[in-house]
Amino acid sequence: MPRVVVDVMPKPEILDPQGKAVQGALPRLGFTGVSDVRQGKRFEIELDGELTEARLAEVHRMAETLLSNPVIEDYVVEVER
Repeated sequence: MPRVVVDVMPKPEILDPQGKAVQGALPRLGFTGVSDVRQGKRFEIELDGELTEARLAEVHRMAETLLSNPVIEDYVVEVER
């Protein structure tokens, strides 16, 4: 059963208030030396059957239409082996 991972992150030019909140909390917890934090989403998708180019293209369509907002987010699709 093939597994595909879709990582979704805010585009670099988009403000990331959740990432900024984490960045601000780290020094208060004793973690220093962190210059930036961006928070995103990770989706692990298990597919039935064989992973073909057509199925992989379908995952890209899923990422584009449901898993991400292409106006403000970028996504990367990776096949886990």
